[in-house]
Amino acid sequence: MGIALWLVAGGTAFALGRLIPYLRPRVLGELTVSLLVSVVLGGIATALDFGGWNELEWRAALFVLMGTFSVIAVYRLLTPEVTA
Repeated sequence: MGIALWLVAGGTAFALGRLIPYLRPRVLGELTVSLLVSVVLGGIATALDFGGWNELEWRAALFVLMGTFSVIAVYRLLTPEVTA
């Protein structure tokens, strides 16, 4: 259940990030980055004892959500903007 929570937090960060039009890259690339980063940050949250891969913990979800927001911001700065 914890992994599902991480992926939901990453998907939420992706969905909320798509509402901000500044330097919006392609959808598939940003979705891939956000989901991969959410799993990595979930593993880090488990190592920091914010919950585990099989238990729901609000601290892990918050850690993944905020971390994914940060990585999406960096990803947008490093990729070219889509003008179409």
